[in-house]
Formats: sequence, structure tokens, C-alpha cells
Amino acid sequence: MPTFIEKPSRIEAAGNKPKIIDEYVGRVNTRTESASVAHMRSPGGWVEPGQRPAFDEFTVVLRGTLHVEYEGGALDVRAGQAIITHKGEWVRYSTPGEEGAEYIAVCLPAFSPQTVNRDA
Repeated sequence: MPTFIEKPSRIEAAGNKPKIIDEYVGRVNTRTESASVAHMRSPGGWVEPGQRPAFDEFTVVLRGTLHVEYEGGALDVRAGQAIITHKGEWVRYSTPGEEGAEYIAVCLPAFSPQTVNRDA
């Protein structure tokens, strides 16, 4: 039988400004460890600490621009574009533009505070 998900769980976000994370599938909302799916909304000027996650992250930007720093450079991912960050690679996400960004993030295995490995 399929699993119906009536609504997401709101997750506390890291960073310098409030960011909304609604987890539909993952460790919190469905007790799923194999993958997580979250709807993110971050304000303009938001930046989070760098991280070296123990999961792959697939991100589709719906609105605005997501700035992704990585060892060796940075990319701007705009609405209608996507990015894959790979486990073990250092990355830092931000939304420096005034409009912020709205995006969907899928993590394999599921995101957890213990496996994101944020910078101190």
C-alpha cells in the first residue's frame, strides 16, 4: 500500500537568517532513512555554514538564485536549473540576492544533523 503524506514537518534551519524547511520525506516526517525530500525557502542575504555531508544532494531551484560554493569555485543555480552535490565534497549554500530562493532538495541517504558535518 502506498504511504500517503498529509503534510510536511517544519525543520529548524542553520544560517544567519530564518529559512523555512518543510520536510515531506525523511527522518523526521516519515522516519525514512534512505532519502529525504524537502521544500526550502530562504530569504535574501541568507548564508549557512559550510558542510561536508555524508549524502548526495539533488537540488532543483523553483524561484530565485541559490549560490553554491565548493572547493575550487562557486556556481549560481537559477530558477529552472538544478545541481547535484556529492557526499564528501565541501559545499556552502547561500541566497545573496534580494529575492532569496525557493527550492526542492532530495538527499540520499536522508539528511540528518549528524551526517551534514557542518563547519565549526
